[in-house]
Amino acid sequence: MTASTALVARPCDLALTGPVGSVDAYIDRVSRIPVLDREQERALAERYRDQEDLASARKLVLSHLRFVVHIARGYRGYGLPFGDLIQEGNVGLMKAVKRFDPKLNVRLVSFAVHWIRAEIHEYVLRNWRLVKIATTKAQRKLFFNLRRLKKNLTWLSAEETAAVARDLGVTPSEVNEMEKRLAAHDLSFDPAPDADEEESYSPAAYLPAPEADPAEQVESSEWEHETSAQLRTALERLDTRSRDILQRRWMSDDKATLHELADQYGVSAERIRQIEANALGKLRGLLTPEPVPA
Repeated sequence: MTASTALVARPCDLALTGPVGSVDAYIDRVSRIPVLDREQERALAERYRDQEDLASARKLVLSHLRFVVHIARGYRGYGLPFGDLIQEGNVGLMKAVKRFDPKLNVRLVSFAVHWIRAEIHEYVLRNWRLVKIATTKAQRKLFFNLRRLKKNLTWLSAEETAAVARDLGVTPSEVNEMEKRLAAHDLSFDPAPDADEEESYSPAAYLPAPEADPAEQVESSEWEHETSAQLRTALERLDTRSRDILQRRWMSDDKATLHELADQYGVSAERIRQIEANALGKLRGLLTPEPVPA
């Protein structure tokens, strides 16, 4: 395992050395970990960068876990497990430690906050709805900002929509579209019926089957029957050897090879192939309908 792989392997293993019974216990444990000063942080970052010292990287991660908890608290309103938000933020923190350059003269927490938020954002977008609600950069920006703005608002007015669009650098139509998405709710396509219901009233129950038209079913059945009858009649007009070769080569589950038929009829495999080709040509001519005279 490489140093970088080990660093991002499992955030829980890096975070704590013993079992934790709840999120509250985890928060209590990480809040007791001392915060590093600037010189300690620089020394550990340089040691990890120059020597790939995982012990130094681990200390950097552990000393910043409390900041992940603080950032994750801002996303509790999305209805997702708080422990999962923290876990995703821890992944972002470890990615930040792996990419942190102490020569930039910036504290790790200032650098890591963007990575922590990015991982939490991805997790929220993946799990907030069954159907992904935001895919483009503009939609993601709208998702997080518009939801925050609408905590104290109902539907946006035209002036409010224009103001939000101007502040976020998007069009008013994109604001309206995201507002509709946020107001919508997921509906299972094929939910299980309730305990006191005998039937399911899911959307799937109202979709017509592709072959539900009785007229089409009758037409398809008659076409298959007529085609099979025509094929049997055409095969009967072939000579016995040609008919046997076609049936054993194309109409049998245990298809015979050219060499097997050649041994049976005492000819070469090439001759069997020629007989097969000629028989198929005759069969095609017998099954092709004659043109209607003008």
